[in-house]
Amino acid sequence: MCDTSVTPCAGFEQDEYFRRYFSLLTGRTPFPWQERAFAMLASGHVPSLVSLPTGTGKTSLIPIWLLALARQASSGQLSLPRRLVWVVNRRTVVDQATNEARGILDRLTDAGDSPFKPEEREALSALRACLAGTSLLGMNGEVPVTVSTLRGQLADDGGWSRDPSRPAIIIGTVDMIGSRLLFAGYGRGFKSRPLHAGFLGQDALLVHDEAHLEPAFQELVATVESEQKRCGEFRRFQVMALTATSRSGGEQSLLTHADRSHQVLGKRLEARKGIIFSSAADEAKLPAAITERALEHKASGQAILVFLRKLEYVEKVTAEIRERQLAVQVLTGTMRGLERDALAQEDPIFARFMPRPNPGVNPQSGTVYLVCTSAGEVGIDISADHLVCDLTPFDSMAQRFGRVNRFGDGDARINVVSEEKQDEKKKDDVYEQARWNTLKLLISLPMNAARRHDASPTVLNGLPAAERQAAFTPPPEIPPATDILFDTWALTSLREKLPGRPPVADWLHGVAEWEPSETHVAWREEVGCLTGALIEKYKPEALLEDYPLKQHELLRDRTARVFKHLETMAKRCPDLSAWLVDPEGNVRVLALTELVKKDPKNKPEVNLANCTVLLPPSTGGLINGILDGGAAAEETIRYDITDEWKDERGQPRRRRVWDNDAPPEGMRLVLAIDTQPDADDDQDDGEAMPGRRNWLWYVLPRSADDDGSRTALEPQELEPHLLSAERFASSLVARLGLSDPEALAVTLAARWHDLGKRRVIWQRSIGNRCYPEQVLAKSGGKMRPVDLSGYRHEFGSLLDLAHVPDFQRLTLDVQDLVLHFIAAHHGRARPHFPADEVFDPESTEEGTARIAREAPRRFARLQRKYGRWGLAYLESLVRTADALASQPGEATGVGATAPTSTPTDEAVP
Repeated sequence: MCDTSVTPCAGFEQDEYFRRYFSLLTGRTPFPWQERAFAMLASGHVPSLVSLPTGTGKTSLIPIWLLALARQASSGQLSLPRRLVWVVNRRTVVDQATNEARGILDRLTDAGDSPFKPEEREALSALRACLAGTSLLGMNGEVPVTVSTLRGQLADDGGWSRDPSRPAIIIGTVDMIGSRLLFAGYGRGFKSRPLHAGFLGQDALLVHDEAHLEPAFQELVATVESEQKRCGEFRRFQVMALTATSRSGGEQSLLTHADRSHQVLGKRLEARKGIIFSSAADEAKLPAAITERALEHKASGQAILVFLRKLEYVEKVTAEIRERQLAVQVLTGTMRGLERDALAQEDPIFARFMPRPNPGVNPQSGTVYLVCTSAGEVGIDISADHLVCDLTPFDSMAQRFGRVNRFGDGDARINVVSEEKQDEKKKDDVYEQARWNTLKLLISLPMNAARRHDASPTVLNGLPAAERQAAFTPPPEIPPATDILFDTWALTSLREKLPGRPPVADWLHGVAEWEPSETHVAWREEVGCLTGALIEKYKPEALLEDYPLKQHELLRDRTARVFKHLETMAKRCPDLSAWLVDPEGNVRVLALTELVKKDPKNKPEVNLANCTVLLPPSTGGLINGILDGGAAAEETIRYDITDEWKDERGQPRRRRVWDNDAPPEGMRLVLAIDTQPDADDDQDDGEAMPGRRNWLWYVLPRSADDDGSRTALEPQELEPHLLSAERFASSLVARLGLSDPEALAVTLAARWHDLGKRRVIWQRSIGNRCYPEQVLAKSGGKMRPVDLSGYRHEFGSLLDLAHVPDFQRLTLDVQDLVLHFIAAHHGRARPHFPADEVFDPESTEEGTARIAREAPRRFARLQRKYGRWGLAYLESLVRTADALASQPGEATGVGATAPTSTPTDEAVP
């Protein structure tokens, strides 16, 4: 238990404690509902469905959870999950949750330029100590809370999964979080999928923001939560759905009269937003009518937001505004991640819509326009003076209204432009019915003082639930998530397609006829460099395992539009090839002409839906971050931006260099590609570019690679590494409160996990020329990787355990766990080792076959006992211990070792 008597907040009542620390972490005074939310979480009660209107500060649930966690830690009664997983509907440019989390971390760590008084710094120090006391790395002086945003250039630095005992805030989209939860992990290799599933599905509170917009995902996470309860998983996750406009009712509202009468919050709830309706003769004339309404503001000097439901409308309206020499910027979901993120960092027009623009950007003066698709509707921290939009279902319209006059300081005019009447041909279209029901509902709104229909949050939330329901976007068809599906998704070492294992996309979003399929596109140099025999030696799947596709590299568009652009590229570049990456991570290498081939019925032969098309930069096809098949490659446009994945300081997390380039400082070599394997080393090939033979791929340790154990910059001897891993594992299970037999199994598996590295075949593969005098566990990254010929050291470790007396003395249940943890610590044995990896040069075929046969049986036994996410969580603790033991300072087994006892006398709040 932590001693609160020595803290700056000693003797504080709970309300006083919360007000003080909330203000220190956020710079704001809490609203009444936020105090009630803290009391609920601090007592261990997590509401399942909460209604909070737009503008009420719902992202403050992030510091509320953190302070509740600290409060529980100070009392020694920790029941809240250590990880907060905040899920947003779409990958926005700059979202409120990310701003909130990063601001908290900045204040908590006190970079030195914060205007804190000495007593406030003392209080924050106490808060840090309390949070640090819960975690392994926090006690070693590292930041006690980690923030990871699974989007953009800062996508997934792995900090949240490096120490499962450290409090973590993870922010991501339905796709990024949902796929990981279901053992799929878009952009992740098979080795890291169990780790992510285990750490997101255990000891985590998942907050689903605007849950009404993604009913399929909400049903999925509720099913996972229920399935974990049924299976008795010991650290199952909890789900909280947030909504400003509930679909079904039954939500818990945290607002009371005290909130509505609050000076700041009351102004937001009653923010002046008045709707004016106008129409166009038909759908074809909508863009012109919307442009006309938008141009009514051209002399206003204000920030005008335009929302449109079709990309074609965005293009037409933007072109018309630009033609009049007015300042306009575009935000669509079809922009590549790098260019989307640059809007928030660099664009002066976009800065006009941000409450707190980037300090390095001078917002554009005068009248400015931001023209958006639905990419700007959800979770994005912008506020306009006025709004012009077309007609969409009510849930979408409510989100749009939430991006205008958010803070209640102005008097916003909202122009809603629709067709004069509903298209008779679409009378039976459920989506169209929802649109027109929305129009009726909005027309029924009362008039405000300006004789406009009142669209304030209070009025919108007071609409009859049945009428709102009839105007919502029709729910998609939601396929049931069954125990059999969960079982098959958990089989992550089976990388080929399985008949009973469909891609997870339909369970994340449902199936809706009105939502066309989408395809991602990115550009990589290796697609053009590695062809012919090279593609056989350097498998695309393995390359994407080492250098996964990140969000900043990708753009996405409707599959039909992507296909048309690819057709244009194929005509321009018929000799080039592309890689087609399916949702399972499997890759097909196809000529561009094959990719766009059509059958006799004029339908594409290759299905691009939910896939990623990886192109060589020489295809071109990019203008302002948007796909354009007619655009030839230009040197001024960066196509391969793989190395633009950066850390918080703006430093690349990975880099690829050629022979004559200096190796990047502080990085570890993970792959060396010989692009001319048949040439002699001293051959003077007149056709080859000097310094363009060996392509070296580096990653920043503990930051960029999927496999956290590959973090050693200096060689590590095997025995000290194993001892260090054992110490980390022992300390980790103690901090997590794990009991035997699980705690014992994790510790012993860490002690024995790398026994198979003693083989001469493995030592030679890492370039260790001092073997057998020196037996290494880590090469340190300076030795050239060499082909392992199929040998897996984990497999060898399983064989070696048979000769370890201490292992033989264990009970059978602990033996089972130890064997599985060792087998699975690099992603195998879920459920099997592939046939080409069932190999050990020092064992008989009978012995290796027996070990291979037992792995799937053992996996099945343990998954039935611990559940899918529970088993993944436990095996990931061994991976964590291995990664921590591989970090700088652990080369000799001494250095930044883990504490072995739980402190009881830390200064805490």
